[in-house]
Amino acid sequence: MFRPCIDLRQGKVVQIVGASLAEDGSATVNYESDQPSAWYAARYRDDALTGGHIVMLGEGNEDAARAALEVWPGGMQIGGGINPDNAAGWLEAGASHVVVTSWLFVDGELCPDRLEALASAVGRDRIVIDLSCRRRDGAHWVVSERWQRFTSFRLTADVLGNLAESCAEFLVHGVDVEGLGQGIDVELVELLSECATIPVTYAGGARSIADLHTVHDISGGRVDLTIGSALDIFGGSGIRYADCVEFNRSHGR
Repeated sequence: MFRPCIDLRQGKVVQIVGASLAEDGSATVNYESDQPSAWYAARYRDDALTGGHIVMLGEGNEDAARAALEVWPGGMQIGGGINPDNAAGWLEAGASHVVVTSWLFVDGELCPDRLEALASAVGRDRIVIDLSCRRRDGAHWVVSERWQRFTSFRLTADVLGNLAESCAEFLVHGVDVEGLGQGIDVELVELLSECATIPVTYAGGARSIADLHTVHDISGGRVDLTIGSALDIFGGSGIRYADCVEFNRSHGR
């Protein structure tokens, strides 16, 4: 199924080339919208699109994120700087789940104590673990710190199975193709389809409505797809938002 997104940078809705986000906040921006975050949230609400995510890319995005959650309470997840100190507050602000990524890793290693602390704060059923990854040596490795640092986590069935016990869903960006609009990472989608035992959303590289059909067919409907830069509501020309909404309706969601 299609899941929507709202990526926020400096308070604006944007689409960026994922691997270009630097420590100083600079990035290669594909699109910056004139519409506020609440406008997108209202569209998703009106079209009954649940399970999408809001990602805060750096500082200065909290107000825009809260505005979107206020419009579509319970309809979207929130990620970006999530930790046990603020996670419950974001759920109270209207997020359905919190998405956590780099905070779980210390010096490239997963920190189980941090994951346990977050689960204690909000419950595993409200946690989405971001396992966005890049390809190296013929395999997919989880990356952290704005997707610049390779962790020790190779994406495997064992990794997915073990972490599935500590969260409700996975979010996985194919970082090598994210924001490029040159097609999805089919091998990564196949891996997620075969190994994930809980809901998982893949993002990265979608360029046509055929990619949505491909992800659905490969996974037997077990993997959902987020579409960004190619979507017409983000300035793209490859995919009509209306077609994505219709796809979900025709498949019973």
